[in-house]
Amino acid sequence: MPRPFRFGVNLFNLGTREEWRAKCRRVEDLGYDVLLVPDHLGMPAPFSALAAAAEATERPRLGTFVLNAGLWNPVLLARETATCDALTDGRLELGLGTGYVQVEHDTAGLPFGSPRERVDHLERTIATVRRLLEDPEHLPRAARGTCPPLVLGGNGDRVLRLAARHADVAAFTGAVQVPGDPGDPGGGMRLLGADALEQRVAAYRRFEAEARAGSDAGAGGEAGAGAELNFLVQQVWVTDDRRAKARELLEHAPHFTEDQLLEHPALLAGSVKEIAEQVRAHRERFGFSYFVVLEPYLEAFAPVLEELRGT
Repeated sequence: MPRPFRFGVNLFNLGTREEWRAKCRRVEDLGYDVLLVPDHLGMPAPFSALAAAAEATERPRLGTFVLNAGLWNPVLLARETATCDALTDGRLELGLGTGYVQVEHDTAGLPFGSPRERVDHLERTIATVRRLLEDPEHLPRAARGTCPPLVLGGNGDRVLRLAARHADVAAFTGAVQVPGDPGDPGGGMRLLGADALEQRVAAYRRFEAEARAGSDAGAGGEAGAGAELNFLVQQVWVTDDRRAKARELLEHAPHFTEDQLLEHPALLAGSVKEIAEQVRAHRERFGFSYFVVLEPYLEAFAPVLEELRGT
């Protein structure tokens, strides 16, 4: 039995207070399950934006998607998380990743570190936040007296192992950093092929099975069984000619063929019914059931969401 769908939207344009509140209400009215805010310089501060979103909405969960752990002190992050969870009545989902944009760390005067160092810091962050938020003496208290649902984002083996041990949601980016380009403001990211993405999901499943076996054997493994799989969709185009749209986008992904681009979950293109079928196919192939679209496609994806609701 496939896991039911959940749909989120990643908002990164703040505007005025009333513009933000109106946009958050629109997310709720369109039926999205989760309202998310990323963690990049030049975009809204995640926790205050989510607290304001909670005041404007009643139903959607609210999440960080995802925090760059290297920009956060773990003890201070535990305080922010508990406060936001309390102010949102327990609707918070805490999304964490290693961070991948060196220029943001440089601008903030914070060390970027090697890939190993960034994952080490992420692991320490998870352990510290969980320990503090599960301590009944810690103040402030989270709404549920424990750590909110944890979303871990990334593709590398070590991050996938962490997700298998700790995450309620394993979030796959569908992209990898281009070697030798760590200072690119966009992170030097390149779309990962669908076959390679499928291999990453298979690796996660192996790590999940290992974590479950370790827990069953009393070897210190932690909860990881049955985590929800998440994917961030990069573009959504409702069109009667999806191949024409793919050809148009090939200049931005020259390492793909037209067919390869059309089969990739990062691009959803076609009629509403065609896109709905693509989403169902991606759940079948990759196991993704929690899809997030970017703010510019908030309205375009809404009819697809309605088409898929209940399936």
